Amino acid sequence: MYYLYHIPGKKIGVTRDLNTRVTLIQGYKENEYEVLEQSNDIDYISDREIELQKSYGYKVDMKLYKNLFNKMKLNTTDQTTTFPCPKNKLKGQLMDNIGLTWKHRHYGELNITKENIPWIMANVKTSMFNNERCYIYNKAFYEAYFNPEHTPQVCCGKTSERFDLIRDWAATRGLYDEGDSYTQYVKLQEECGELAKALLQDDKPEIVDAIGDIVVVLTNLAHLQGYDIEYCIDEAYKVIANRTGKMINGTFVKDK
Repeated sequence: MYYLYHIPGKKIGVTRDLNTRVTLIQGYKENEYEVLEQSNDIDYISDREIELQKSYGYKVDMKLYKNLFNKMKLNTTDQTTTFPCPKNKLKGQLMDNIGLTWKHRHYGELNITKENIPWIMANVKTSMFNNERCYIYNKAFYEAYFNPEHTPQVCCGKTSERFDLIRDWAATRGLYDEGDSYTQYVKLQEECGELAKALLQDDKPEIVDAIGDIVVVLTNLAHLQGYDIEYCIDEAYKVIANRTGKMINGTFVKDK
């Protein structure tokens, strides 16, 4: 379904994902925009967008929406896949090209999905030859999302939804665009200090707050490294699932 949306006094546009495109990327809440029309016909919605942009007196797009949709021309080599836009405009292009698929001679079929866009944005690099282009390394992309032996396990239920909410919160505040792993690590140490203080004082509300803050920071740190925290947890559990050992002085000591 294609949605023709209107941000009063600003613009008229088309998207398939209102929450991501309008709320997360552009920063507008639901009560700050309206859906003028919706349709499954991309030809109709593309023509209607231009018509209404003219009618409302807004800037008119140079290209029809249908000519942008799934038309991103990628340049793939053995090492990299290059996107035909600067890094600061890539996320919107990726959202408009969800489902775009390309083949690599070593790694088979790769594609753009809502789930792997955060990884792309966390790992994309600006081309040293052209500031208007950016790229990712194919092997890293393959290992993160397409290698059957390493593909992240998808958690289900409310726990995964909570991690999604944390990532959405961080994305809307620019943490993934302007932050980095090192500052998040410093933040983690700060929150661990708060937890230590709360434990010493047996302050239950502060203990809960500190543990929650640590989880938030770890979620963002994992994301900035190109991983979902769910995947990190799953990998850790695989290691400890069958571990044996015994308790010594209040600590579990694994068997050698």
